[in-house]
Amino acid sequence: MRHTRGCVQSPLVVLRYEITTYHFQKYEKEAAFFMASQVMRITLKAYDHQMVDQSAKKIIETVKKTGSQVSGPVPLPTKKEVVTILRAVHKYKDSREQFEQRTHKRLIDIIEPSQKTRDALTRLEMPAGVYIDIKMKNK
Repeated sequence: MRHTRGCVQSPLVVLRYEITTYHFQKYEKEAAFFMASQVMRITLKAYDHQMVDQSAKKIIETVKKTGSQVSGPVPLPTKKEVVTILRAVHKYKDSREQFEQRTHKRLIDIIEPSQKTRDALTRLEMPAGVYIDIKMKNK
C-alpha cells in the first residue's frame, strides 16, 4: 500500500491507475481517430481476397508516402451468398447443386488527409475487380 498526503492508498486504486494509463498509451492511435476533424473512409470490396489485400497495401503505401496518418486495413466480415439449383429439370429433387459467391471487404481510415494525399489517391491505379467506396466524414 502507498501513502500519499497522509492517506493510505489501496492497491486496487494503484492498479486501476496503471491499467488506465496503459490503455491510454495502447489506444492512442484510436484516440487520434476520434479527435480528428476530418476522416476519409475507404471501403474495398472484391470476390478475390488477394486483390483486396494488394489494393489495400497500395493505398496504405501511397498515403504513408504523402505523410498522412492511416488506420487499417480492417478486415470486415466476408459476405457469403449461396445459390442452390436443381440439377434435373422435371424430377429428382434430391439432386441439387450449390454455388457460392464470397465478397471480401477491407476498411481503411485516413485521418485528416491533405490535398497531396487526395491527389495521390486519385492518380492511383487499381485492379478492375475491386470496388472502391470513398466517404469523407467531417466532425
